[in-house]
Amino acid sequence: MTRKNIAVIGECMIELSQKEQGLCRGFGGDTLNTAVYLARQTSQLAVHYVTALGTDTFSSDMLAAWQQEKVQTGLVQRMENKLPGLYVIETDAHGERTFYYWRNDAAARFWLEGPRAEEICQQLAQFDYLYLSGISLAILTPAGREKLITLLARCRSNGGKVIFDNNYRPRLWASVAEAQAAYRSMLAVTDIAFLTLDDEHLLWGETGVEGVIARTHEAGVSEVVIKRGAEACLVSVAGEPIVEVPAQALPASRIVDTTAAGDSFSAGYLAVRLNGGDAAEAARRGHLTASTVIQHRGAIIPLSAMPDVPA
Repeated sequence: MTRKNIAVIGECMIELSQKEQGLCRGFGGDTLNTAVYLARQTSQLAVHYVTALGTDTFSSDMLAAWQQEKVQTGLVQRMENKLPGLYVIETDAHGERTFYYWRNDAAARFWLEGPRAEEICQQLAQFDYLYLSGISLAILTPAGREKLITLLARCRSNGGKVIFDNNYRPRLWASVAEAQAAYRSMLAVTDIAFLTLDDEHLLWGETGVEGVIARTHEAGVSEVVIKRGAEACLVSVAGEPIVEVPAQALPASRIVDTTAAGDSFSAGYLAVRLNGGDAAEAARRGHLTASTVIQHRGAIIPLSAMPDVPA
């Protein structure tokens, strides 16, 4: 059986975090988290990561790590004059974390303007699924953003589907108006949207969940998934009743780190949904994946800690 192809588009950054008196180096990125957890949970989809990196050793280490996770890297560009973005996590005495970013000239920002961009876009236009987040959109130059929307529309016209996680980060946008315009263009070419209410309220203003769902359908999205953390998620497929699926209940003592909870939920959901499962079954897998991830430290948990799921 021929596997379907999904491309996950975004940015992975070098992460520096405090460890005792020094700094520990790792890698992090919302879409990369989703790509890894998706690749771990399905053999029926070929998961490709799409970004740009430098030719430095950090970039090479990233590629090696992704390949070990069976994430395909043939569509990753290497740019001699660029580097990956960098962020530092500072943790205070109460365990609260503050993030500092250096990414304005990161390679991922220019993947649609690189030497292989046209060739890669030609391939992506033929993919079965394209997945990206609000961060994938925000880091691009305005010209890159226009090219991306054109690519997504081409993929859909060829029978592919576009999947979008709202992940709105105000500091990455010049203004709320700029972000709203970009999101309107994005939602008009989206088939499945993952939304969190906090991000929706930041971007569009306070609206009840029914209003958020209605607005997203009106924008052109046929399947809306509302992620609500420890509460039940909601799935609204156009023309069908809303499905409510409870989260996996965990005692507070077992919640260690909520990093990548939303990213892993999306991966679990798609591992079922894109392989023919119904919305309720997909949401249950999403909750199972996220509830497992938050019981471990770090965005990517050990493979051995993953929940048992059907092949």
